[in-house]
Amino acid sequence: MKRGNAIFITIIVSVLFAVFFIYPAGMVVKQAFEGTRADGSHFFTLDFIGSVFRNPIYREGLWNAFTLGIASTLATLAIAFPLALIGHRYDFFGKNALGVLVLAPMILPPFVGAVGVKQMLGVNGAFNALLIKSGFMDAAMPYDWLANGRFTGIVLMNALHLYPILYMNIAAALANLDPAMEQAAENLGCPPWKRFFRITLPLAMPGVFAGASIVFIWAFTELGVPLVFDFARVAPVQIFDGLKGLDKNPIPYALTAILLIVAAGVFALSKLVMGRAPLGTAPRPKGRSTSLRLSGVKSAACSLFFLAVFLVAAIPHLGVLLLSFAGRWYGTVIPDELTMHHYIEALGNELVVPSIQNSLLYAGCATLVALVIGLSVAWVVVRSNLKSRNFLDAVVMLPLAVPGLVMAFGYLALSQEGKPFHFLVGAGGSPFLLIVVAYAFRRLPYIVRSAVAGLQQSNPTLEEAAKSLGATPLRTLRRVAIPLIGANLAAGSILAFAFAMLEVSDSLILAQQAQHYPITKAIYTLLSTLGNGTELAAALGVWAMIFLSVAIIGAAVLGGKRGGLFKV
Repeated sequence: MKRGNAIFITIIVSVLFAVFFIYPAGMVVKQAFEGTRADGSHFFTLDFIGSVFRNPIYREGLWNAFTLGIASTLATLAIAFPLALIGHRYDFFGKNALGVLVLAPMILPPFVGAVGVKQMLGVNGAFNALLIKSGFMDAAMPYDWLANGRFTGIVLMNALHLYPILYMNIAAALANLDPAMEQAAENLGCPPWKRFFRITLPLAMPGVFAGASIVFIWAFTELGVPLVFDFARVAPVQIFDGLKGLDKNPIPYALTAILLIVAAGVFALSKLVMGRAPLGTAPRPKGRSTSLRLSGVKSAACSLFFLAVFLVAAIPHLGVLLLSFAGRWYGTVIPDELTMHHYIEALGNELVVPSIQNSLLYAGCATLVALVIGLSVAWVVVRSNLKSRNFLDAVVMLPLAVPGLVMAFGYLALSQEGKPFHFLVGAGGSPFLLIVVAYAFRRLPYIVRSAVAGLQQSNPTLEEAAKSLGATPLRTLRRVAIPLIGANLAAGSILAFAFAMLEVSDSLILAQQAQHYPITKAIYTLLSTLGNGTELAAALGVWAMIFLSVAIIGAAVLGGKRGGLFKV
């Protein structure tokens, strides 16, 4: 790549990130530490931060958010690591198909799944009905699982939704290990468990910390599940509740700044643990890893373990599905009556169909923007010799470290009348550009990593040959490079599109008018609607599951083998 082109791309991307990413996050931090005098001048202050820690309610909210993050990460690790290790070490019956099934939780936002779980765990829900029917509970004294176990319920919902992220990171880390080291230890008589703790686990720790940091940040700032479970004493919900008085109340800024500082610290710690090596440039294994083919009882045990994880993780999905068909579901294990009426009624609801159209438009445009920026960044990182390319690669990974709640809060504050981002608000208060920009930058890392992996695996001599025959850089890119990495780009784009479709924080905060609601905001609004609003929300959730399941399977098929997830 020509040095001039690389420098130009680096400058453009850096400016875009400075304006649409660093600036909103910095504005939130600035407002948290900025006081205003009577004459309108500003001064530095710690009073707002101090007010948060002096107030027992906000202090409790921060502590609950932190413990939710820690507990969710540990629960996620307990699920993901055994899955990844078994998938790496052994070849068993149905491995490829089961490897796709365990990614199923990614097709539904946890707050939508929480709707189904809430129906099941209510006083008159399916779980109590099953216990009563089995004789383990007195029908006159049903237990209120939600009232007494909201914290545990949120942790389980987070773990069942987020373990695929950690699973994919650990699986990729294990796939890139040099098997010669384990083989050498085995030849020297090292037993399996000692070999695991002395060699495999330390070498896989970068993948573990990379995935765990993402899981912690996600769970630490999760907004949707606590909202559905009515768990108000947690910092993200307290920020959401404080949006209405944003101009007069500095506490939401202070809370958001604290969340950002903690999240950035966790991300920095994970980078420190992973070392100073740039992402995606670790040396390839010198040996070839071979999975041990199992048969009989051992093969069945591995298959059943994967299947059991899938079935447990699918419980929220099952709850949403049953709720969407429920004509009457009260005090029984399954609905007494099944009906398609909710789906039919949803098609005529003024929120549902427009929200689907809005989400398709928002997510589609955001994916195109992210694809153009991501491919340009990957080209500079892999095909140029700029000293700043590693810095550029690190910068575009920052959205993984900054919670979506923080960015959404920053965009909302900056898009008010008279603020710098107000030009992103269209006629009639349309947040189209605002949401597209927010979605694009939040999902950019998926495309960058996929494109970088594809370019590193493709042979640059093919591009050099095309140039030597007179092909222009643009023609070389279009006719040679992109076809070679098409599967990687498609996989990254599908994931970016899928997660943008069901983005929670940006959708709940930035879409303020009903005609502009995306799917997740429509679902949240329907949940508070009297009558059959919950059932309509479940029906909309099922439509989203069907659509996104196709997208996730497509991404797994296109990019799974290249990423070390699925082996044949």
